[in-house]
Amino acid sequence: MRLPSSIFVSVSLFTAETTAALYLSSTYRSAGDQIWQGLTLLFTLVPSVLVQLTLTFIHRDLSRDRPLVLLLHILQLGPVVRCLEAFCIYGSVGRVEEPYVSITRKKQMPRGGQSEEVERQVGQAEGKLFTHRAAFARTSVIQAFLGSAPQLTLQLYICVLQRGVSVGRGTLMIISLLSIVYGALRCNILAIKIKYDDYEVDVRPLAYLCIFLWRSFEIATRVAVLVLFSSVLQLWVLPVVLLNFLVFFLYPWILFWQSHSPFPENIEKTLTRVGTTIVLCLLTFLYAGINMFCWSAVQVKLNDPDLINKSQNWYRMAVYYMLRFVENASLLLLWYIYKTDFYEFICAPLLVLQLLVAYAIAIFFMLVFYQFCHPCRRLFSSNMTQGCWDCSSLLCLMCNSSSVPNRPMRETVQEPPSPSEVKEAAERRAQETASDSTYDMPNDTTYDMLNDTICDTANDTNNVGGENNGDIVHSVTCTA
Repeated sequence: MRLPSSIFVSVSLFTAETTAALYLSSTYRSAGDQIWQGLTLLFTLVPSVLVQLTLTFIHRDLSRDRPLVLLLHILQLGPVVRCLEAFCIYGSVGRVEEPYVSITRKKQMPRGGQSEEVERQVGQAEGKLFTHRAAFARTSVIQAFLGSAPQLTLQLYICVLQRGVSVGRGTLMIISLLSIVYGALRCNILAIKIKYDDYEVDVRPLAYLCIFLWRSFEIATRVAVLVLFSSVLQLWVLPVVLLNFLVFFLYPWILFWQSHSPFPENIEKTLTRVGTTIVLCLLTFLYAGINMFCWSAVQVKLNDPDLINKSQNWYRMAVYYMLRFVENASLLLLWYIYKTDFYEFICAPLLVLQLLVAYAIAIFFMLVFYQFCHPCRRLFSSNMTQGCWDCSSLLCLMCNSSSVPNRPMRETVQEPPSPSEVKEAAERRAQETASDSTYDMPNDTTYDMLNDTICDTANDTNNVGGENNGDIVHSVTCTA
């Protein structure tokens, strides 16, 4: 049984970020910055409450008699208690004989076109640890994109306005960035395990490294672009953010409406229709928050029993990164046009180039991961690189077809042949006729036949090119 290290990392990031945010809010209060203090506390307490509700929902504590655990969740100490409980379960493995075990069947990765199915005994303690890992994987995603991402954007915006980075603000920004990257990494691993639930998935360290680099460049570039744009066009940043958020929030609901599927009722038996609707809205809210900053590896599909799209759609991913790259470039261009004298201390063209190159590097590491480091790449029905290439070719074809103007069709007029061409054609026809004959003709007969053939060809040309041209050709050939 593996050590629950992922649980420890999640709780450590949650505790460190909360502590740093509370300290920084106290410094804002001492400096009299009540707006920054309120926003810092908002981006700390709201995701913390959502994390407590998620842990309570997954472990079904409301239907169990555990008042002390519920009290600790109300005091925002639920993750710490769950972490201690998970390590206690891990320490008790092997000391107490379990009354029963369950048998699970997992397929191995296919080798040589065949995959073997392996049976494995799972004890009660290991099942509890699996539940804890699944719960903390989901809470890490919630903490990352509903708390750490807005917090990092806010603190970086304050640094730009104040032209300085304090120790407390810099510490909170580093912890928030690590929390976002870790949450995106857990989202990738969670998507792999959900899509390939029937297989035994083994993620190697090189895959973790590729995901870490991919998400680090992508998220850091996105946050920097939003901060730069909002620093010069404060009134326009809200429409841009709301448009992005509404598009990704409504997209799963539009697909669900187009599928004409019944309303999902199997999420939780104890939930009513109103409760199910609230859970689905929170899920799509989280999905929109993830796509605001990076590509969501988990694609929401409301008409699926698991609420997750298990098919791999390379075209959707390629379109997302193309449009996001264009959007980042457009926002940077607007920032460069409307930048004030405030940015005289930096080289603006070099900064724009660095951000665009950083986003391109993120796409490169994403391609490397899916092409070489993905643990289930043998199960792909299509190649990642080929899918992106086909999508880009399709977009180029659409752009070229739309850019071609509607030109009027010209009628093709056949030009009459010249006299020399008529004479050469007649000579070739006479030679072919002479070669096909079975006896030798006298020279006079051959000359007469050649002359008649040239005259006939000239008469045919008269019908094509007009009377004047035909008369000229006829006079030239017959005189010859």
